[in-house]
Amino acid sequence: MSTPESAGSMLTSLRSVLTESARSATAAPSLHNSQPWLFQIGDDRVDVYADRTRQLEVLDPAGRELLISVGAAVFTLRLAIQHRGYRPDLSLFPDRAEPDLVARVTAGSPTVPTRDVDRLAAAIPFRHTNRWPFARSVVSMEAIEHLTAAARREGATLSLATAASRHAILNLSQSADRLLRSNGGYRAELARWTEPHTGRRASVPASTIGPWDALEAVPLRDFGLLQPRLRRATDHFEPYPTIVVLAADGDSPQDWLRTGQALQRVLLTATWLNLATTPISQPVEIPAIRELLSDTDRGHCPQTVLRLGYGRPVPATPRRPLDEVLLRHDRTSVSTAPPSAQR
Repeated sequence: MSTPESAGSMLTSLRSVLTESARSATAAPSLHNSQPWLFQIGDDRVDVYADRTRQLEVLDPAGRELLISVGAAVFTLRLAIQHRGYRPDLSLFPDRAEPDLVARVTAGSPTVPTRDVDRLAAAIPFRHTNRWPFARSVVSMEAIEHLTAAARREGATLSLATAASRHAILNLSQSADRLLRSNGGYRAELARWTEPHTGRRASVPASTIGPWDALEAVPLRDFGLLQPRLRRATDHFEPYPTIVVLAADGDSPQDWLRTGQALQRVLLTATWLNLATTPISQPVEIPAIRELLSDTDRGHCPQTVLRLGYGRPVPATPRRPLDEVLLRHDRTSVSTAPPSAQR
């Protein structure tokens, strides 16, 4: 028979699990490392909010990429809770009165994590965007099948580009990149999210930007566009990169959240397989070009493009401290609460 003291101890233990799981979730990928998520921890659950103050208005006016980023954090949260011994129960948009409350993850009954859960959880701190040249080694079909299955488990579709479609995708990506770079608002927004002059934890640091492709075959985003100090050195990238397209069956906010969860499962699976990954987002950021990537016969809506390969180790991007992304129940950040409340 449990006593009030033992019940209180169990509650404290569960809250510790949820807090550490939220800390793990902050390692998720996000557009320009914007980290647009907030967490509110209850007795047995974590509510995940979209932080609209971190939305990129020029590049992402609909908030599609913001919700994909938050979805990646939601998957990481689910994974961390399961790794720590509880079944994660997920509800998307649980309260219509609060549209920015995008997910609620409840710690259900105790469970024993599977080997796959443990492997993916172990990959969380090692998953980094890699903007450097990859080896000219072919990514095996066995690895591609693992990644395809990972996307499928989260309700998304991952498609490997053939030689012909890879050429088309890269050409579309280059066209999209040129269109974006011609937009003054885009260039200014890009500069605001590049770290050297800001010192912010949520931004892209110079150490992770990487070189420019000497042949301009791989269209990587130029975070040094308006920063002369960051003009990139050139290097020779792999001539025939492995390209995959992640797509959803729809294009609603719910689909974007599911896409983010699928994306993170794919990225962590790739990390476990010792694969490096680079998002190539430009072709899905221009509506007319994104339309060309759509598979209308199957109803698939492309959400992001990924480059895969075997690359050098790269440093992690900085993360916002946990107390900056935790909310009290009055919806204020723990970091802005009085000292007595910051526990």
